[in-house]
Amino acid sequence: MSRSARQNGKPRVLLLLGLAVLLAGSSAMLFWLHRLDQRIQHAAVTDQAAHADLICVFGAAEYNGRPSRVLRARLEHALDLYRRGLAPVILTLGGSAPGDVYSEGEVGASFLHANGVPSSAIIAETESRTTQESVQRVLAIARRNGFHTILVVSDPAHVFRIQAIFAAYGMPVLSSPHQPIRDDGGLAMEDREILHEMLAYTLWRVQVHLAHWL
Repeated sequence: MSRSARQNGKPRVLLLLGLAVLLAGSSAMLFWLHRLDQRIQHAAVTDQAAHADLICVFGAAEYNGRPSRVLRARLEHALDLYRRGLAPVILTLGGSAPGDVYSEGEVGASFLHANGVPSSAIIAETESRTTQESVQRVLAIARRNGFHTILVVSDPAHVFRIQAIFAAYGMPVLSSPHQPIRDDGGLAMEDREILHEMLAYTLWRVQVHLAHWL
C-alpha cells in the first residue's frame, strides 16, 4: 500500500471511530432515559401513604398569597392524609421569589389553618427555593423535632426525584403523590412534568458525581 493511501485511510478510521463512540453514547443515553422514564412513572402511580411522624408538602407557586392550582392540589392531598390520621403534623415548604410578599410555605400553612388544621399541627418552612434545599431543610427540622418517619406529598412526576435526594442523604421517606392535574385541553400536566423531571434528575446525578470526584 502506498504512503498516500495509508494517509487517506487515517481520516476514515478516525471518522469511523468517532461515529462508533457517538452511536454508543447515544444508545447509552436512550437506555438511561427509557429506564428513568419507567422509574418516574412507577413512582408517580405508587401511593405509599402510611402512618408517619410528619406529612411534608413540597412548595409550588403562589399568587399574592393564594396557592396556585398545583400548590392547592398538593395541600388538599396533604389535608386529606392529615384528616385520615396518618400524621399529627404537616410541614409546608417553600421560600419566596424576588419581589414576592408571601412565601410558598407561608401560603401553604395559611391554607391548612383555614381548613381546620390547628396552628400547633403546622410547621412552615419559608426559605428553600429548590427541591434539594427543601430536602435539606426537612432533614434539619426532623432532627430538631425528633421526626423519624416522613410522608412526602408532591406532584406525581416529582416524587421520584424527591425520594432519590432524601435517600442520598441517608433518609428513606414515603411518598403520596396527588392525583394528576388536567389542563384545559384535557391532557395530563404530568406528561410535561415527566420531561422536566428527567432533565432535573439527570442534572442532579451529574452534580452528585462531580462533587464526589472533585
